Amino acid sequence: MQIALLADIHGNLAALEAVLAELDRLRPDRIAVLGDIVDGAPDSLACWERVRGLGAVVLRGNHERYVFDYGTERAAPEWSTLQFAPVRWTVDQCRGVRAELAALPLTWSWPDVPELLLAHASARADQDSIFAHTADAALDPMFAGAEASIIVRGHNHLAGERLWGARRIVHLGAVGIPLDGHTAAQFTVLSRHAGGWRVQHHAVPYDVAATVRRFRESGYLEAGGPMARLFLREIATATHHFLPFMKRYGAAIQGGALPVEVAVERLLGEF
Repeated sequence: MQIALLADIHGNLAALEAVLAELDRLRPDRIAVLGDIVDGAPDSLACWERVRGLGAVVLRGNHERYVFDYGTERAAPEWSTLQFAPVRWTVDQCRGVRAELAALPLTWSWPDVPELLLAHASARADQDSIFAHTADAALDPMFAGAEASIIVRGHNHLAGERLWGARRIVHLGAVGIPLDGHTAAQFTVLSRHAGGWRVQHHAVPYDVAATVRRFRESGYLEAGGPMARLFLREIATATHHFLPFMKRYGAAIQGGALPVEVAVERLLGEF
């Protein structure tokens, strides 16, 4: 059995199409998409429609939640600020499918493959981060009650594996916004053999320049404001910009001491 696993497409249609073309060649037995299909690059709705047409298992990520919770009582106050202008662009695209996004599950296990547990971030929440240095004790509440021996997840946009006691955690990397310095669309294939599961990470070149053009031609770069510039820089360089931005300027922005556009200019001036 071969299972292809994708995550973190983030509206990058050119990257998604490159991965799907490679899957047509590989012909896996199953496909699962582990969330964050939308929000980031300009083409969220087109990416959702492509994923929906695959007949695959699809999970929700935190960016789906931003879209289906936007404008409801569950929305955070800062979502109405310039910082979340890219989300508003995505909401406008996806108004007709918000209920579909809201209905997506947080986790998945196939009855005939109980040793695998799929999640966007964790079984507890859609925004838990797991890094190489994350303590084992911090993982326990993220997967309380889960008995799977292999946990597969996205969210952090970096491919790899780590051991957690007798378990393995497989990190998928990202289709649309990889953050390991290589501008190639990433996905992972798990293959079951007599001795267990083999993990193979894939990276497929795609037309990054086409996605960059879409930022400008679609009007998204202007409508999405300063934060769309950070998405563009992450896609163009495959390097972290959002995390450094929030660590450096998040408190000042939330406290009203620094406008988000000034903070973005400062950060981009450092690179």
